[in-house]
Amino acid sequence: MKRALAILLCALLALGCLSALAEASEAAALEDGVYTATFTTDSSMFHVNEALEDKGTLTVQDGQMTIHVTLASKSIVNLFPGLAEDAKKEGATLLEPTVDAVDYPDGTTDEAFGFDVPVPAIGEEFDLALIGKKGKWYDHKVMVSDPVPVEEAQ
Repeated sequence: MKRALAILLCALLALGCLSALAEASEAAALEDGVYTATFTTDSSMFHVNEALEDKGTLTVQDGQMTIHVTLASKSIVNLFPGLAEDAKKEGATLLEPTVDAVDYPDGTTDEAFGFDVPVPAIGEEFDLALIGKKGKWYDHKVMVSDPVPVEEAQ
């Protein structure tokens, strides 16, 4: 009984490793181009604008990935790829916002801040710190997943 349980456990672990390898090879296989991708965060207060349904524009160029995400408002003034502790250090390069127009399904429009966020890997959480209007830094985990070439997403 113990041996059967051990074999089953090993099989499940091997399956998990194969799944992780498949995701890693998918990320490595992204060709240069523009994709629609899902951008998720660990916070209900820090998220993509609801009109965009957790989607951003992922650009891959020379193997480097960047996703442009439009947030819910103009309350988050800077982002930092990494931890808040490092963002506070002198010389830290902060991500500056763009002002993005948002079109809502009811026909109204608004403006919100958008950011170009470097993406180290598809389907893996990474650290992204933010600072709001009150001047306090917060650490968050974010993930970019499910890239679809823009031509196919339309």
